[in-house]
This record gives sequence, structure tokens and C-alpha cells, in this order.
Amino acid sequence: MDLAISIPLLLLLSPLLFVVALAIKLEDGGPVLFVQRRVGQHNRMFEMFKFRSMDPFRCDPDGELSTSRDDDRVTKVGRFIRRTSIDELPQLINVIRSEMSLVGPRPHALGSQAADKLFWEVDGAYWQRHSLKPGLTGLAQVRGHRGAVETEADLIARLEADLEYIRSWSVMKDLRILLSTVRVLLRADAY
Repeated sequence: MDLAISIPLLLLLSPLLFVVALAIKLEDGGPVLFVQRRVGQHNRMFEMFKFRSMDPFRCDPDGELSTSRDDDRVTKVGRFIRRTSIDELPQLINVIRSEMSLVGPRPHALGSQAADKLFWEVDGAYWQRHSLKPGLTGLAQVRGHRGAVETEADLIARLEADLEYIRSWSVMKDLRILLSTVRVLLRADAY
């Protein structure tokens, strides 16, 4: 299912991807893509692709500092592509490379923190979420858990959704999550 959807989608979206890449390049001359090491299935690291939305000299390669609503590191083009989730579209390449799936727990950077604790220090069940491939979208995202993880409660809510997804995985559930993703893409709380 991942390849059957991702390959045609990548081809269909290629004009948009080209325009976004050009806009990023013209804005400040920096790299078009932001590549960050993320934790994937079975705790293996992989390079995840995103359109770069921040000042090229102030990006956070280790994911230690979550993006905030009025983050001055975010560029003008970056604000638009983050608000519309267009910045995530290069992850279709990760799906084609079999590092990610369309649906699954979102991959986190190794340095990600909630309330000054690394994610796995907040809850011992954290590592269980890596039993499946990480996803471009997931149950936590369609339930509204997206954006910065500021508190331990934010992380625990996402983790509970991820573990529920793993326990009850089915192709039909994946299709429902993909359809639900469309309605959350343009939510006002995305930044």
C-alpha cells in the first residue's frame, strides 16, 4: 500500500514540490531540504527528509529545541509550508526507500525533549513505539497531537495513541487515518 500510494502521489505532486523547492532556494539561497537523523523501526536511525523551513544557520540537527508558534528561526516560506504541512512531503521519499510508512508513529529526533527530559526518560514504554515503521501521519496526529511537545503530558498522550495504533493495527485503520489526515492538515494550530 505504501508504494502504491506514495509513488503516484510523488509524481502527481512533483510540480508543487518543484515550486516549493524553488521558493526556498530563492528566499535565502540555502539548502532546499532539511535532513535530520530520526529513530525508526527497531530503533534504527535513518535520515528523514523535510523541506527546510528555518534559517539554514539556525536549524536544529539533533531536535533538541522544538519549534514554537512565533519561532524566529522559521522563514517566510517556512511559515507557509509548515502551516500547510507541505514541509513533510519529501518524506514520501523515505516511504519509497522503506524507511517510513504512510501511517505509523511519527519519527522523533534522538535529542527530542519534553519538559527537559529526553522522550524515553518520560515513559519506559516509549521504545515500544518503534516496533513498526514510523509514519508520515499517525493516530496521534489525527487526534490533534501535533506540533511541539512541551510537557510530559503532551508526550504521554502521543505515546498512548501510538501504542493503541500498534495494538490494533489493520489496513482499514490505516486507510481511515489517511482520510482523517486530510482534515487536520490545515488546522490553525499548525506551525
